[in-house]
Parts: sequence; structure tokens; C-alpha cells
Amino acid sequence: MATTSKFLSAAVLAAALTLSGCGFHLRGDSGHYTLPFPSLYVGLPESSPLAIDLKRNIRANGGTTVVNSAKDADGVIDVLSNPEKTKTKTILSLNSNGRVRQYLLTYNIVFRVLNKQGAELLGPTTITLTRPIDFNETQLLAKEQEEALLYKDMQTDLVQQMMRRIAAVKTPGVSLPPAPLPADKQPSAQPSTIPPAVPIQ
Repeated sequence: MATTSKFLSAAVLAAALTLSGCGFHLRGDSGHYTLPFPSLYVGLPESSPLAIDLKRNIRANGGTTVVNSAKDADGVIDVLSNPEKTKTKTILSLNSNGRVRQYLLTYNIVFRVLNKQGAELLGPTTITLTRPIDFNETQLLAKEQEEALLYKDMQTDLVQQMMRRIAAVKTPGVSLPPAPLPADKQPSAQPSTIPPAVPIQ
């Protein structure tokens, strides 16, 4: 049992080294977008990893509150096709023996944005992401780990693309609160310009 555990650990480590060696890195949440809604509702299940990631990015940008009900929101992200239910893994290529050499992972979403009255501000929008993955039947655990990382990378990429599209939505008549300034941009206290009092002799 200990030998098996050591083997599995080595396989996972090998997968991580392989990903690093081929230049694969998970994308960070580097984008900052000003969203045109004081409040937003995300039409995904609460436990959805995509919903959690998207809500975290919305909150991190400041100025927009995530609400739990569509009727309380100024904007609604209406998900028409949930990528966590429609993601696919198809054969991309075969080797000379007719066995699978590569798979293609696909992660896509169809969504639209509505206002408080239910009017469509952004029509049905499709974002499709793909990643190829080599297959090796002698490294099944390592390949499962790599596949999970690739889907996570696509999720992060998808969130950033959704944020860009939502930030570009035009919302006539909606007034936005000023976004909070970053800590390093906060105005510092200015020294007083009032001259010191002179004691009377």
C-alpha cells in the first residue's frame, strides 16, 4: 500500500513538472473592469465553481454588489448554457496503432445580460474555449490531474472574458456609485495651513 502511495505521489509530481516544463501556467485574475451595474445577480447555482469564481471577481472590482435574487438586481447575468454541464472531451488524434494520442477539451458558455425590467442589454453571447491534452495510458492519474488543471485554466479565462463583455454593456439611466480607490491611492492627510497661535505676553 505504501509503494502504491509513493507511486501515485510521484505521478502527480511528474504531471506538475510536465505542465511547468511545457510552459503551462494557470492564469491569474489580473484584469480590472468597471461594471455598469450597482448590483448584479449571477444565474448559476450557488455551489457552482464558475459562479463562485465570477462572483469573487465582481466583488473584487468594487462598486458592484452581488445579490441573491434577480428581482433585487440592477443587472442579471442569465446563463443559457452552463459550461459545467456541457463541457466535452473528444478525440483529437490517433497514433499509428489506432490508439488515442490526443484529446480536445472544450468549455463553453452561452449567456446574456438583462436589466432590472428584464430588457436585454447584451444578447445571447457564446464563449468557447478549447485545450488539447496528450494521452498516455501508463500515466492515467497524472493525466487526470492535468485535465483538471486545464479545465480550471479555462474557467479562469472564461470569467475574465465574461467580465470584459459585461463591462462593455451600455446602461442608459443607471447611475453608478464611485468605485473605491486602492489603498495606495487613498488621499493622505494634508498638513494644516493655519499658522500656530502666538501667546500673548
